[in-house]
Amino acid sequence: MPKIILEHVTKRFDKFVAVDDLNLVIEDRDFITLLGPSGCGKTTTLRMIAGLETPTEGRITIGDTVVFDSEKGIDISAARRNIGFLFQNYALWPHMTVYQNIAFGLENLKWDKARIKERVAEMLAMLKIEQFGARYPSELSGGQQQRVAIARTLAPSPKVLFMDEPLSNLDAKLRLEMRSELKRLHMDTDSTFVYVTHDQMEAMALATKICLLDKGVLQQYEPPLDVYNAPANLFVADFVGNPTMNFIESRFEKTGDNEGTVTLFGRTIKFKSSSSLPESMDVVVGIRPEFITLGKGSFEGSVYTTLPSGMETTVKLMVGKETITSVVFGSVDYKSQSIQKFSISGDGILLYSKDSGKLEAMGSLED
Repeated sequence: MPKIILEHVTKRFDKFVAVDDLNLVIEDRDFITLLGPSGCGKTTTLRMIAGLETPTEGRITIGDTVVFDSEKGIDISAARRNIGFLFQNYALWPHMTVYQNIAFGLENLKWDKARIKERVAEMLAMLKIEQFGARYPSELSGGQQQRVAIARTLAPSPKVLFMDEPLSNLDAKLRLEMRSELKRLHMDTDSTFVYVTHDQMEAMALATKICLLDKGVLQQYEPPLDVYNAPANLFVADFVGNPTMNFIESRFEKTGDNEGTVTLFGRTIKFKSSSSLPESMDVVVGIRPEFITLGKGSFEGSVYTTLPSGMETTVKLMVGKETITSVVFGSVDYKSQSIQKFSISGDGILLYSKDSGKLEAMGSLED
């Protein structure tokens, strides 16, 4: 399986820059999710790697082959890049059976009948759809059609599998099931997967690395838990995580290499870090909802609203003029406008520069 390298890749549509100077290395056997809001450039990036869209500038390498180079005039077609592409609408042939849909691409590659029969049987078993071989797509559920589309895409053993929001047409329960299947499939096939989604929970669950884009510019490219625990800037911090992170504007005053103070809810609180801290500056303090513990502590707020979901409850509190969110695990509820004490714990409290929006420090608060 190949490594994929993007070097200074840019795509312009007239004056609109869809992807801006993107540099990216996708390692062999990675499962990469291209994540971001609508219009951020993730699908354009996928299509450029696959050969379905021509970059304006840059260079793309798949394995040992340069498939695009704007300076040298190289542009290898999608058909010759040995990749598989799974579309959002599955694109199954309605007049063909499941077996025929999976076999179709192999027939075009001039495989012999015995080899085709063996490969189709292997795909049907891998995707657990052996019993549907003689059925037509219209006789299948959405999830079954999805499995057929994946089987057809994997049948020719492509070097890389590209997927453009393939689960977006499924209901919530089926999406969760198919996420598990895709993750298992990635391990079973030992392939490189590149997957487009706007669903940050899906990206977190599936990826070995998340490539987060905004307005065509790469914001962060790291493993999911690194993106979650240490978002590189305020955009990433706000986009990744559900419920979203709490942001409180404050002033950081440095008192030592690893110590300083921030002002929260009208009080000065010590901030400690295991690494050197920046100089005094205006900051935005980022606090994940799970770091706010209700029922004890020296802070207090009024319950604005609660959203119980069985396994956990999201609680919004009014603290002066600030609204903050806490996640309480377990089946609990809180009366509206009741006063709740709370504490802020954990060593994942983040300081962002108010001017640049970049992450400056991570540490803990000591009240």
